[in-house]
Amino acid sequence: MPDVGPVRRILHVDMDAFYASVEQRDRPELRGRPVVVGGRPDERGVVAAASYEARKFGIHSALPMARAVRLCPGVVIVHPDFAKYRAVSGQVFEIFRSVTPLVEPLSLDEAYLDVTSNAWGEPLGVDVARRIKALIFERTGLTASAGVAPNKFLAKIASGWKKPDGLTVIGPSRVESFLQGLTVDALWGVGPVTARRLHDAGIRTVMDVRAAGETRLHEAVGSLAGWLVQLARGEDDREVEPERPAKSSGTENTYAQDLRDIDRIRAEVTSMAREGAAWLLRHELYARTVTIKVRYGDFQTVTRSHSARPATRDADAIAARAVELLARTEAGKRPVRLLGVSVHNFSETPGEAPPARRRPLPLFDPFDG
Repeated sequence: MPDVGPVRRILHVDMDAFYASVEQRDRPELRGRPVVVGGRPDERGVVAAASYEARKFGIHSALPMARAVRLCPGVVIVHPDFAKYRAVSGQVFEIFRSVTPLVEPLSLDEAYLDVTSNAWGEPLGVDVARRIKALIFERTGLTASAGVAPNKFLAKIASGWKKPDGLTVIGPSRVESFLQGLTVDALWGVGPVTARRLHDAGIRTVMDVRAAGETRLHEAVGSLAGWLVQLARGEDDREVEPERPAKSSGTENTYAQDLRDIDRIRAEVTSMAREGAAWLLRHELYARTVTIKVRYGDFQTVTRSHSARPATRDADAIAARAVELLARTEAGKRPVRLLGVSVHNFSETPGEAPPARRRPLPLFDPFDG
């Protein structure tokens, strides 16, 4: 990693299968059993969180609940109790903020912390992480996994390395060897679709990203190329931002080959819209506005939005609105280079006005860990 001045000590702390673990803590009969938190399978519910026992069957967040039941017929479905989860989250974040004011929440159950300076005067990030994990267990009875690294990108990877109850440190001297063992899907911003495009271009590892260079990468992933090259070098200068309220959440993809088939385009938009609905569910929010973005092959870009009351997080409704908005573009008649879907104008209940202030949330959120 290049010399960028004093080395920061960044933590990423992620509660282990948070909602499901809270339920297993409070209901001893659920311990050791496959548990999912979410909606009913006969009402098109989705999984908000899955215990580690359930994950062994391939169940994960945002999976349709009906699919989860097919994967594991004996799975226990628990209706979410967000008030309880918020209360436990408050205990966890109270610990974080007692250590450093530089806490960037990503959701109810995870955050970045800059502990370069900390209330305990600990010189090593790993010792801060150990003490935080111990306090979380002492006060909540739950485990958390932590990653310690010089930047947010590496800390996020490290926290997921040895889940559950893990602690992984990537010191400056280990960055290069650590990066050499990573595949492209470890890079921030690379989801299944982007990974597939990179694989199609023969780019499968972080070292492949470095060797490819920005020109070849741009052909595969568009404007994401420069960011991926940075990450592949272990570089991430983003600060830990204590106050960063989310105003929208969305997904967009740049395609290696322009899309011309309208059915494929509709399918892509539908998938992105459902991702937005899953994000709303995880953060206990509703959205009034759905927006789509279409960039044609000649780089002309258009957006279309629709707002309605009451606000919703219903996946079918959001997907239907996104597809209706698509019909107001020339997609299918003109080649499409990029598609995006986002949700805006959040509220905590379907009929409520957007909150003036609530816990900061991310624009792109990993699933419950």
